[in-house]
Amino acid sequence: MKHLYSFTWKKDEYELSRLEMRTFFNFDVAGNVLISEQKIEPSRSPFMRERLDIWAQGETIEDLVAFAKGLQLGDKTFKIHCLNNSDDAVEPKLDRKLRNDLMRTIGMAIDAEPDLAKPDVVLGLVFYEGVYYLGELVHGESVWLTHMKKPEMYSTALSTRDARAIVNIAVPFPKGLKVIDPCCGIGTVLVEAMSMGIPIEGRDMNKRVVWGSCINLRHFGYEPNVEIGPIEEANEGYDVAIIDMPYNLFTHISKELQQSIISNARRIAKRVVIVTIESMNNEIANANLNIIDQAIVKKGAFERQVLICE
Repeated sequence: MKHLYSFTWKKDEYELSRLEMRTFFNFDVAGNVLISEQKIEPSRSPFMRERLDIWAQGETIEDLVAFAKGLQLGDKTFKIHCLNNSDDAVEPKLDRKLRNDLMRTIGMAIDAEPDLAKPDVVLGLVFYEGVYYLGELVHGESVWLTHMKKPEMYSTALSTRDARAIVNIAVPFPKGLKVIDPCCGIGTVLVEAMSMGIPIEGRDMNKRVVWGSCINLRHFGYEPNVEIGPIEEANEGYDVAIIDMPYNLFTHISKELQQSIISNARRIAKRVVIVTIESMNNEIANANLNIIDQAIVKKGAFERQVLICE
C-alpha cells in the first residue's frame, strides 16, 4: 500500500522539515505532498498534517466511483474529506462547490451509512498531479503543543516543535534502539521522545537542570530516567546520542569541553545528532565522525545547525 502525506512548515523550518523527511523516507520533495510505501504515524512529526492510506487511484473520478461501489465498510459509518482546500493546501485548490460535488459523487456510490459528525471511518479524496486518490485518512495531532508550557523552562532551550523533529531525525525507526541525551538540560528532547514511546536515557552534569528535567518529565506523566554526571562517565553501548551543545547561562563551556563532549559521544554511540549554534566541524572531525546530513534552523537572526554524524 502507498501513502500520501501532506506537510506544513514555517519559513525558517524548511530545512529541518526536509531533513526529517529524508530520514523517514530516504528522499524529500520541494512541495508539501509526498507519496511513499513507508508508513509513518503523522502525529510523530510537527510538520506532517495527515496521511492518506491509498485504496484506489485513477485518472478520472469515475475510476474512483467504480472502486467505491465495491467498497465494503460493513456496519461502519463514513464521511469524505477532500484535501484540495485552503487548510490542507494540496494543489490544485478546488472551489467548495467542486469539492462538494466530487465528495457527493463518491459518497453516493458507497454502500454504507454516512455520518458527518462522528464517522467510524474518514475517507480522504485528493486530486494531485493529474491523479485522483481515495483512501482512509489519518489526521496528525500536534502533541508537541501540549509540552510548550513546562514547570521548568530556559529561554535558550529548544522549542518543543524543533525538539520533536530532532528526535525523529535521530531515531526515525526506534524499535530496538538504545538512545541517550547526555546533555539533556531541562528535558525538552526527553519529553518529546517519551511522548512518542521512544525509550531514552538522560544525563547532565548540572544538578539543577537534572532536577528541572525530572520535574518536567513527571509533569507530563513520564518516569524520569536521568542521571547526574558528565558524558565522560557514561557507559558505551548506545545506538544514538542526541546532543544539544550546552551554551546557556547555566553552563560555561570551553573548546576543550566541547571536544570532550563530541569525542565521548562518539565513544558511547554509533550515531550522534548534534545541535549547535556555532561550527563544530573541527571537533567532529577530531572525533573521527563524519557529517552525513544537516540542516539549519532559524529563529530570526538566531541559527542552530542540526548535524547527523556517524
